[in-house]
Amino acid sequence: MKIHEFQAKELLRAAGVPVLNGKVVRTPDEAADAFESLGTPVCAVKAQIHAGGRGKGHVEGSEQRGVELAKSADDASRIAQGLLNKTLVTIQTGPEGQIVRQVFVESGCDIQQELYCAILVDRAAGSPVLIASTAGGMDIEEVAVK
Repeated sequence: MKIHEFQAKELLRAAGVPVLNGKVVRTPDEAADAFESLGTPVCAVKAQIHAGGRGKGHVEGSEQRGVELAKSADDASRIAQGLLNKTLVTIQTGPEGQIVRQVFVESGCDIQQELYCAILVDRAAGSPVLIASTAGGMDIEEVAVK
């Protein structure tokens, strides 16, 4: 099953797990409106594709990253403009990348500790595998090797 980050967070919220507030948007103007309505001084603007590594990924032909922080509605709009309908290349997409059709504008927060947890399908073993890390999700492939 492939779902976007915002969809996973909707499932977690429905199960009573606390998650940050956010809004899915499809235009730069919607991103600016989302920033304003969330009411936090910083928001993360996150490309929504079916692949990890978005924070270190880049838009084809650009320095734009797949996840960036916005400190104003104008920032959110500019970041969304740089992502929407562009190809995002990450370690998991391969060089062909994936087109970003929507972005998730999420409230910022102070981070005391970042954790990572995922359930993946191990096709060779024919079963689900739980991956957890106290080092967060950035560079999870390298963390798993160590």
